[in-house]
Amino acid sequence: MMGTKELRYRVVGLHPGGQPAQEQLKRTTILLADDHPLMRQALKALLEKEAEFQVIGEASDGDEAVELAMALHPDVVIMDISMPKINGLEATRRIKAKSPATAVLVLTIHGDSDHVLGILEAGAAGYLTKAVFGQEIVQSIRAVTAGETVLEPAIARQVLRNARSLMTKPIPLEAGGKLTGREIQVLNLAARGMSNKDIALALGLSIPTVKSYLVSIFSKLGVGSRTEAVFLSLRAGLITVDDIE
Repeated sequence: MMGTKELRYRVVGLHPGGQPAQEQLKRTTILLADDHPLMRQALKALLEKEAEFQVIGEASDGDEAVELAMALHPDVVIMDISMPKINGLEATRRIKAKSPATAVLVLTIHGDSDHVLGILEAGAAGYLTKAVFGQEIVQSIRAVTAGETVLEPAIARQVLRNARSLMTKPIPLEAGGKLTGREIQVLNLAARGMSNKDIALALGLSIPTVKSYLVSIFSKLGVGSRTEAVFLSLRAGLITVDDIE
């Protein structure tokens, strides 16, 4: 996922009436993980208004979230942090370990830097607080599936202020040596929070070309989102905090 899937595909063949098949919508499959039934109900009602989304499961605790993610293979998991049995951080870590291509978008009441950094290091593709709702969540899911970074501005500033702490825990990353010079350029600009369009303008590339570079980067690093790629690259020393600032 994360840029590797187009939102639409063309069905090959004919309908029963003999007419060419029309373009069909390839829906983004979503798993909701929140221990509050009313929250899940509200999210499902919101998302099912969008033709491109399909809610395929609901989990009321962290264990169930992991179990359903492994069984259903959703494109996106919308994850709360505070849940029974195992919390959203551990659930995210387990999901990403078994299904790197599944994007986890956190939606929680917590906005402090410890929660933010912990869940992003666990592999979340984005982080939103429950102060946002409606079309902001819809647009965030679209952004995640396009490989964009999804962080509220205040949270992004927290991540930037605390990013230096990642450098105290360096990790070896053999795949980093396989990134091309152009891929490193794209990664540096992505780390600054630039959109695919802005990266394309900065490097004189087309947006589809930028997306293809991101897909290659994700594949080489074994991640499923831009946020994961940036965090992993910081810890491995492929990029520095100066590249972000």
